[in-house]
Amino acid sequence: MNKIVETPQVNVQTAKILQIMLNCGILSSLIYIITDILAAMQWDGYNYTSQAVSELQAVGAPTRPFVVLFFSIYNLLVIIFGMGICKADNRKSARFVGILLIVYGIEGQVTLIFFPMHLRGTQGTISDTMHASLSGVLVLLILLYIGVGATLYDKWFRYYSIGTILVLLLFGILAGMDGPRVAAGLPTPWLGIKERINIYFSMLWVLIFAIKSLHITNGKSIN
Repeated sequence: MNKIVETPQVNVQTAKILQIMLNCGILSSLIYIITDILAAMQWDGYNYTSQAVSELQAVGAPTRPFVVLFFSIYNLLVIIFGMGICKADNRKSARFVGILLIVYGIEGQVTLIFFPMHLRGTQGTISDTMHASLSGVLVLLILLYIGVGATLYDKWFRYYSIGTILVLLLFGILAGMDGPRVAAGLPTPWLGIKERINIYFSMLWVLIFAIKSLHITNGKSIN
């Protein structure tokens, strides 16, 4: 059964701008994943399977300038995407998702620039403590916008969103258990895989959510 979602009436020029903003959701996920993979390839001493993404942007990491540049672009795209969601859908829940995405992008940028972690084996500072705390808030924001976003479209998207949340909770717990070992500078086998399953699943959700939102602005029904 088709589900038609009422969207604001806009002129052609505004509709094109809105489509660009919503496409930022797709582009943001692709940029994050590509940046992560390329950065890991640039650092000879980095282990993709056992080290966290945050270590690529850590103080003293050779990949930090590259990662900061493209993760900053990622955060900007997420903010623009959130603004686009707020404009594309009149429903309060959709606008709430848009606001959550905007807050997520802003906080992600603040964490990236002002509160990076330090490399393993070096003396930690308040920056490491703030990085861990703010990363926890980012995870909460992700769970919130997926949870609320699950209610916006059809049944399959709801089930898909619930499945994504379950994956995030499971691998989030597994990755979190390695936190003390990272802080102590100890080996963390499979941390990189566990964390990236978490991150990539959330990125995929944003990408699919953006596609669904684009269908609405194009005047198509959601099956």
